Amino acid sequence: MTTVRGTTVRRLTALLTLPLATALALTFAAFSPAAAQQPAAPSAPAAPRPAQPPKPKPAPRPAATAPAPAQPPASMTGGVQPQLLGQFGGWGAYTASPGGRKVCFALAKPSKADTDPPNRPRDPTFLFVSSRPSERVKDEISVIFGYGFKPNADASLEVGGASFAMYTQADGGWIKNAAEEPRLIESLRRAGDAVIKGVSARGTGSTDVYVLKGLAQALDRVAQECR
Repeated sequence: MTTVRGTTVRRLTALLTLPLATALALTFAAFSPAAAQQPAAPSAPAAPRPAQPPKPKPAPRPAATAPAPAQPPASMTGGVQPQLLGQFGGWGAYTASPGGRKVCFALAKPSKADTDPPNRPRDPTFLFVSSRPSERVKDEISVIFGYGFKPNADASLEVGGASFAMYTQADGGWIKNAAEEPRLIESLRRAGDAVIKGVSARGTGSTDVYVLKGLAQALDRVAQECR
């Protein structure tokens, strides 16, 4: 894997519903009049069994809906509208060609995003894995945190019991040691979730949890598109 990094923050972006109703049959039964066997006194016919009222039909179930694709910010692809290649769980696979240079990436939003102190406002945050063939970049891991960092601030990505250091610039973060990315990608493919932590320039901490189901399929689709 060859990874090329620039001082400019590259941010990829943004774009990132049977009814089931069962008819119930109604059964009607009636007793026939009993015939008199003795001449003394005929038996009165039995009253017919009243018809049972129809059972109410169950309410239709809502149609199953697929997870909505994460909408990446347009600034991440130079204002070019990304094309959705496929949606895999919470992960979308996209491609775009800003300036004629093809870019492919897998993108997701966190399933849970907390701040410390709680409920501090922040912009949308994303985790994405990108490939840029013209730059010989494959499976580069990046994060948009939704807030700015102090200069030289660090962040971290935790998955599978291991923690990977990230360097930051503006509101983005990248893996510090590019040589660790192949191992990290394999961990992300196998694990259930990843936790990304950082601290904003104002001192607000963030902890974001990303569900990784579907990431492996999204990465495979990205690899098919950007060889």
